[in-house]
Order: sequence, then C-alpha cells, then structure tokens
Amino acid sequence: MKNILVPTDFSQNSIRALKYAQMLFSSLECNFYLLHIGTLLDTKNDAGLYPKTDKVTESTKKELADLVKETREHSLEANHFFFPLHEYGFFITAIKKHLQENNIDLIVMGTKGASGIKEKVVGTHTGDVITKVQCNTLVVPEDVELSKPREIAFPTDLNIFYSLKILRPMMEMVKLGKSQFRIMHAIQEGDHLTEEQKNNKEYLLDFIKETLQEGHSFHTITNKKVKSAIQCFVESREIDMMFMVAKNINFIQQVLFDSIVEQISFHTKIPFYVIHE
Repeated sequence: MKNILVPTDFSQNSIRALKYAQMLFSSLECNFYLLHIGTLLDTKNDAGLYPKTDKVTESTKKELADLVKETREHSLEANHFFFPLHEYGFFITAIKKHLQENNIDLIVMGTKGASGIKEKVVGTHTGDVITKVQCNTLVVPEDVELSKPREIAFPTDLNIFYSLKILRPMMEMVKLGKSQFRIMHAIQEGDHLTEEQKNNKEYLLDFIKETLQEGHSFHTITNKKVKSAIQCFVESREIDMMFMVAKNINFIQQVLFDSIVEQISFHTKIPFYVIHE
C-alpha cells in the first residue's frame, strides 16, 4: 500500500497533479490523502472574531469533501482510496504533521503554468517542501500530459554518491512506466571528471546496468551551461519526467531555485521527481 499526500487549494494545477498521480500509480494499491491547509485567519473566522467570508471554514470543508467524493466516483482504479484532510496553520508544519500521522511515502504537488516572464520555476511552497520536508516529492506542472513517462532524464553533476535510498525510488519509477532511463552530465569543454566523480559515475552505472539491464543510457554534453544543456537534452529526447536528488542542493539551486520561466521552459510540461535520502 502506497500512501500519497496531495496538498490542494482547489486550483486546476493541484487537481491536475492529483489526476496525474492517479494515472501514474494506477497499477498500485494507494491511499490518497487530499490535504487543504487553511490560514490562521480561518480559525478566527470560525470563532466569530471576524465577519464570515465566502471562504469560511465550513464551505472549505465542504469543497474538500466534494472534491474527494467526485474523485472517488470518477476513479477507474478499484485499488485507489481517497481521504480528506483539513488543517489550520503554517504550510510546512501541517505537511510534516500529516507526513507522520499517515505514514506518507510520497508528496505530490501541482505547480501553475507561466503567468509572468519573471516568474520563478519553483514557487515558495514547493521550494519549501523540497528543502525542508524529508519525503520524496513529485512536482507536477499544470500542462503535463496524463500519460506514463516514456523517457526519464536524470541530470547529474556526479558530485555526490548515490545511495540505495536514492537509487531504488528511481528504479521503481522507471519500472512503473516501463520507461527509458537517460542519465545526463553537462561538462565544460576542457574540463575533466575528478576521481570522486569517476567513482560516483562507475557505481551509478554499475547499479543501473544490474537493475535495468536494458533501456538506459549515459550522455555527456560538453561546452554548455547546465540549464541550457538540460533544455537541449529534454527537447531532443522528448523527456517526460526528470529526477533530482534533494541531497545535491547546489545542483537543485542552480537548475530550479535560481531559474526563471524565461530561461528554461521544460518545467511547464515535465514533472520533477525529487528524491530524499
């Protein structure tokens, strides 16, 4: 049984993320916990300290219950179960609370499409979950296709050792969609791998070869900036999902947190699977 937490604000992108997760894990028995996190102002409204608004707590709870009911009724998988969770308070605190209470294996978060040219690729809530919550997280863009990934990319700088706790979730995801697994390393012309990078690469490839046997490849792209290299690779290989490792915060910072929409576009259609050790 896989326990999946899906934070929702009832927006189209959060609902799209839920639908993507249902499709992706259609072959597995899953509990989906749909979590709406109300602000502290909601608690004051509920206590009658402020005038009632259109978004009062009661209507929010009903909206959440309706979403769960509709999702349950339209679910094509008999092995999927859906539960509403309503919480007050700070976003990350609420996420961590339900992570423990419901033994969550995966967080699925929706992200909105580009609404402004200077918009960050990863929003505040998503960035906080990736960096502050020790749980594998699937970040799903609003424009994602509802189909299992055929090509999965793993861009890496080879600067960290990839333990089994990192590699096993990768392989589970690859096998889930019977996907092709593409490891990608960007390097500047004239640069060479350090001994540590060589050892990390050797272990990574040995594990992949032993686990997958076929359907994988390693690609080195030279004389490119990392973001540009990933962009070209995603477009040329028609990548459907990308793996990132939370432990390699410097690499994630460079690719996601420091990037804006006008610099890279692959985030608008491709889910990111961020794996924690």
